Amino acid sequence: MIKAFLAVVILMSAGLATPARAQDAAAPFDGDLQRLAEILGALHYLRGICGSNEGAKWRNEMQALVDAETPSGARRARMVAGFNRGYQGFEQTYRTCTPAAIIAISRNIEEGLKISRDLTARYAN
Repeated sequence: MIKAFLAVVILMSAGLATPARAQDAAAPFDGDLQRLAEILGALHYLRGICGSNEGAKWRNEMQALVDAETPSGARRARMVAGFNRGYQGFEQTYRTCTPAAIIAISRNIEEGLKISRDLTARYAN
């Protein structure tokens, strides 16, 4: 399931990159990208405390998404803030891996997959 999520995120980010767009102009899918950034931040934290041994995998996925979108200024700041919000929200709640943390991982992966698929279907070339 995680590999499918990663593949969809990468495909989605490649398909959404539109360099002709103004740097700080909001895109119609920015809300979804911010939510996806939150999910990646949450997964970066939760998978770490649950012993996944993935290192910076989810942070790297976020970086790939930012690089593909090439936002700067306010758009970039909103994406980074979303990632940090997702990370910090779960950092405040969970200090160790619990059954609830494992459920949160699963739900975030499912939501991330849905967002990725929807964005790809709606906006990819």
